[in-house]
Amino acid sequence: MTQHWIDIKNADVVLIMGSNAAEHHPISFKWVLAAKDAGATVIHVDPKFSRTSARCDFHVPLRSGTDIAFLGGLMKYIMDKDLYFKDYVVDYTNASFIVSEGFSFKDGLFSGFDPVTKTYDRKTWTFDKDENGIPKKDKTLQHPRCVFQMMKQHYSRYGIDTVSGITGVSKENLLKVWDAVASTGKPTKVATMMYALGWTQHSVGVQNIRCAGILQLLLGNVGMAGGGVNAMRGEPNVQGSTDHALLYDALPGYHSVPTTAWPTLADYLKANTPVTKDPKSVNWWQNRPKYVVSLLKGWFGDAATPENEFGYGWLPKIEPNVEYASLFMFDKMYKGKIKGGFIYGHNPAMSMPNTHKIRKALSNLDWLVIGEAHETETCAFWRQPGTDPKSVKTEVFMLPSCQRGEKDGTTSNSGRWHMWHYKGYEPAGDSKPMGWMVVEIMKGVRSLYKKEGGAFPTPILNADWYEQYDADFMAKKINGQFTRDVTIGDKQYKKGDQVPAFAMLAADGSTTSLCWVYAGSYGPGGNLTKRRDHTQTPMQAKIGLFPNYSWAWPVNRRIIYNRASVDVNGKPFNPAKTVIAWEEGKWIGDVPDGPAPPMADPKGVYPFIMHTEGFGQLFGPGRVDGPLPEHYEPAETPITANPFSKQMSNPCMKVAESDIDALAKNGDPRFPIVLTTYSLTEHWCGGGDTRNTPALLEAEPQLYVEISQELAKEKGVKNGDVIIIETLRGKVEAVAMVTVRMTPLTVQGKTLHLIGMPFCFGWTTPGCGDATNRLTVSVADPNTRIPEYKACLCNVRKADKVTELQR
Repeated sequence: MTQHWIDIKNADVVLIMGSNAAEHHPISFKWVLAAKDAGATVIHVDPKFSRTSARCDFHVPLRSGTDIAFLGGLMKYIMDKDLYFKDYVVDYTNASFIVSEGFSFKDGLFSGFDPVTKTYDRKTWTFDKDENGIPKKDKTLQHPRCVFQMMKQHYSRYGIDTVSGITGVSKENLLKVWDAVASTGKPTKVATMMYALGWTQHSVGVQNIRCAGILQLLLGNVGMAGGGVNAMRGEPNVQGSTDHALLYDALPGYHSVPTTAWPTLADYLKANTPVTKDPKSVNWWQNRPKYVVSLLKGWFGDAATPENEFGYGWLPKIEPNVEYASLFMFDKMYKGKIKGGFIYGHNPAMSMPNTHKIRKALSNLDWLVIGEAHETETCAFWRQPGTDPKSVKTEVFMLPSCQRGEKDGTTSNSGRWHMWHYKGYEPAGDSKPMGWMVVEIMKGVRSLYKKEGGAFPTPILNADWYEQYDADFMAKKINGQFTRDVTIGDKQYKKGDQVPAFAMLAADGSTTSLCWVYAGSYGPGGNLTKRRDHTQTPMQAKIGLFPNYSWAWPVNRRIIYNRASVDVNGKPFNPAKTVIAWEEGKWIGDVPDGPAPPMADPKGVYPFIMHTEGFGQLFGPGRVDGPLPEHYEPAETPITANPFSKQMSNPCMKVAESDIDALAKNGDPRFPIVLTTYSLTEHWCGGGDTRNTPALLEAEPQLYVEISQELAKEKGVKNGDVIIIETLRGKVEAVAMVTVRMTPLTVQGKTLHLIGMPFCFGWTTPGCGDATNRLTVSVADPNTRIPEYKACLCNVRKADKVTELQR
């Protein structure tokens, strides 16, 4: 989130798209309702009517997988009618930048596409530069190759008739949403956009979110109170997990994982440290060497020295252009290329796509270690129905994990608030925190290396490891410390002192930090995640910043890019909802994005400090599948022609290919229905915990499928019947919920049916059915490798015999 939960109350328009916030993020929805009570228009765009829809001013159903068409039409509407925030767009975005002549877009493909590798060479996705190496600009926005004009041309194809025809949204509903959102392209009105897995779990997931970023920049809503792009992060500490590099391609603090193309630290830093010639651009990532060296010092301690590149050579390196994401890790496992593994708090045997393949893949391992609080489908894959345990060679070790309430630690919420939670009671039985498990296993591994040696013992033995797991100690390590006495400005710090903020981190080995964005969370003032102080200044109280409650990264800033909430002279665009203001030579309000003066001052800087050029990116060349979002159909689509171009699906999407993976052809008559999946309020994620909680299982006891009354009539199905849902990957039994919450859509002149299913049920809970993800596709977004759970093709029929669900 660029904002935080409370700030949602400051919005004039709330667009919830790709999220069922009322049911899955109820704390966020408290503030949505506060905004509504204050007069905000609240809109829910989603294939299914839900509790969120019921509390909104209007609900707009659309075909799953067509969000970019819907939002691309909104971009055209805003630009054609001059509804964008002109001063903001000209001064703070790259709308005026001149795109290089080599860039082009034709037939659904951007310049540089290689059909063999299905990747882009992005060298033409650049800007013309002047003699000083600074991007050329046309602040009149009239140059035919300026970003603004390129966008107008790109989205000229997204007229209301075409958008309505492909999304299934009526023109009346399109205009209701477009008018409401576009009304905020002025200083005194602001919209916020809220999304969740309904946007990310597509083969164009990143580009869905890029649409939100582009729209909020056009409307001047980023950095403003009540504005921004707000990701509804999940309950399993998704924000904190991402910050600390849960994903394969990142190191803690959003650094790229080293590859064999960068054999030395110098190579790595050269490739990953951007350079700008513009003196007004902060270009914050120029500090990457400080953060990476501090991370290495945190990992290897005194053993990390300048002479050995702080241990960089000890890190494993991935191969460029080789897939390491979990979707493809299980593909390798299925093909016998992985021998063992650890799975902590994750149930891929029911939550990954095409679970038939996942379960077979687990059977190919020699050994598997699982840390879990309950037996799940992954723990027990070796005895699943239809499997003879004697035929499974995998040796499974089950480590009993305690629950969150049984351990100390922190979580980071969607608004980047880093908060301490205290142990409520001692762990039951022999269960232990997962952190304890990792520490103890590593201690055993180190002991074996010391005793027996090994192929590459140096990084194992040089790791600055811990004798015992302690959450408070880890929080200190994450913040960072000084490794020797240093003087910074007029202040002296002793060896072992906590680093006050990431501005103090250094590239010379004098500091450590296991995640630079968290530097300051546990500084000289102690563990700030434990703060519960509600005090704030009158200015802060007006918008609800609460700066002394817990701690927000970075540097306790509550609204990021907040320098874009003021004009070039530092005066708030909307004085009624001031985030920061330049008064008497200093910033007041929120922690600003740096202490430099406003942009008009000779020493002033651009507001988007994390971007190399310092401007919000309407044209974003950093994505692998295009600098502008383009509508592509899901990997499985009920239509046979994309009305926007010749290219049907994302040309760069990642597809796992094996003898057990299959994709239906476009418009396959065998599977004419679109299936989307979702979570439930009563069950946490895959349900491994909550299916073992009797009251929650009683509330939602078994797998069901929501189908419209029209589809039920067509298939001869009544409410409560058990039906079979089938795709090319497999079939699942579920109880039919015949409901008005799902409605048929008219797509390209034909009636299209959608159905929806929760994914939280599995066979280890008797009588509740098995995984919905038996049905879903092994296809992923090319930027993140997040699978496309939200749209695939299926068919349904009434079960013709008594099933497990009926017994």
